[in-house]
Amino acid sequence: MKLDILVFSAHPDDAEVGCGGTILKQVALGDKVGMIDLTRGELGTRGSAEIRALEALEAKRLLGLQVRENLWMRDCFFVIDEAHTMQIIRAVRKYQPRIVLANAPHDRHPDHGRACKLVTEAAFIAGLPQIKTELDGEPQEAWRPELVLQYIQNTYIKPDILVDITHYWDLKLAAIQAYRSQFYHPEYNEPAVTYISAPDFFLIHEGRAREFGKYINAPFAEGFTCQRFLGVDNLQHLR
Repeated sequence: MKLDILVFSAHPDDAEVGCGGTILKQVALGDKVGMIDLTRGELGTRGSAEIRALEALEAKRLLGLQVRENLWMRDCFFVIDEAHTMQIIRAVRKYQPRIVLANAPHDRHPDHGRACKLVTEAAFIAGLPQIKTELDGEPQEAWRPELVLQYIQNTYIKPDILVDITHYWDLKLAAIQAYRSQFYHPEYNEPAVTYISAPDFFLIHEGRAREFGKYINAPFAEGFTCQRFLGVDNLQHLR
């Protein structure tokens, strides 16, 4: 299956928070979008890897994803080496996306920055034909995405591009709240309280989306960084 956009997420729920509105918007525009979680989030304080797997399936449905996979890398302990890079390369070549979305370059959780570096580098290397990979016993074609963007997460980073997600804000929140074990939900009762499970997390998240939206005269927006210059067909598409 060829995808228009392939989203990578260090943990199940990262992308829902960082770029869920953009995913929903692109799906509504007709893009085929898929997601690959690097880890199962097995070291999370609340819930379990098994619970999060079920929550991820519900989020997949809400986001309208074509596919969602998990690479079963070790939460907190995956590294940037040949073996892990090859996993990402195989995924990029399998789905041949035009656009890749990756975690933030640096963030509160160290996995996020490490995942960003791993995915960004592997997306480039995937285009080198001298690196041979196979899928189901068949050789894969070299493939380099045209664009790699990093979605901004908890830590403020000056965005290179902002996407208006106003019409998809409520749907984005629903996708986040699919992870009842991780975020505040009145029907989920677990004594441990974490940064993201506190009731005011959604207020903080909304504040960021409103701040980004303000810069483009929209109620809500999501921000992305990019390691290259971005271009438009004409100035009328800018806002």
